[in-house]
Amino acid sequence: MHTPHAVIEASGLGKVFARNGRAVTALDGIDFSVQEGSFVSLVGPSGCGKSTLLSIVAGLAPPTSGKVLIDGSPITGPMPGKVAVVFQDALLLPWRSALSNVELPLEVRGESAGMRREKARAMLALVGLVDAAERYPHELSGGMRQRVAIARGLVQDPQIVLMDEPFGALDEQTRTRMGDELLRIWEAAQKTVLFVTHSLTEALYLSDRVFVMGRNPGRIIETVTVDMLRPRHIEMIGSAKFGSARNHIWRLIGQDADPSQSAGNG
Repeated sequence: MHTPHAVIEASGLGKVFARNGRAVTALDGIDFSVQEGSFVSLVGPSGCGKSTLLSIVAGLAPPTSGKVLIDGSPITGPMPGKVAVVFQDALLLPWRSALSNVELPLEVRGESAGMRREKARAMLALVGLVDAAERYPHELSGGMRQRVAIARGLVQDPQIVLMDEPFGALDEQTRTRMGDELLRIWEAAQKTVLFVTHSLTEALYLSDRVFVMGRNPGRIIETVTVDMLRPRHIEMIGSAKFGSARNHIWRLIGQDADPSQSAGNG
């Protein structure tokens, strides 16, 4: 029997930026691990460093201190074959069809036209958009564009998918549908997902664990294990257990914010 192992490990992670001639600590002393095949969310107030942390894990920004290991190896830069990133903006090329957008990473990698087309069609089928393969971004809804972006992230068969507020620009109804769609894709693709969101409801509904971050400096103040069976159903959001967990995270963020605000005003 296969035993899941930690595919992302961060220890003593810190990030300092220079701002207006002074050093600003964005992240400090962050330690966490993410198990293979799990779905983990990062939540916290604006400015706590969620996106900065994701950028470091993606290899897009170096840490100032500490380290991140992917499958036991330190990150030295982007790892497109192992780590895919999906942003809030789908960032599709407007002159390329949905299929051609999904093919792009394979084209950059030098795969043959036939092979990349076959893989791209398979990914569009996975996200439920095979019938939209020849449509262009302006012909797709916001949710459809995000599904194309997810397909593009999965087409290289990465081990890890990092998602930075991928549904943040969508209306609430579409966002809820996309959450269910993402869970379906995640269960089918069996990837490890680290997901940034401002929505506590979304984080709890999707995740196995939620890393709750505080700010000034950004750090993980608690890891919340989501004690709900899978598959998830929308009715779970109305349960007392779900409400209790959401309120607990809300209190954590609120309790952390007060001392920070006081210190900032002092």
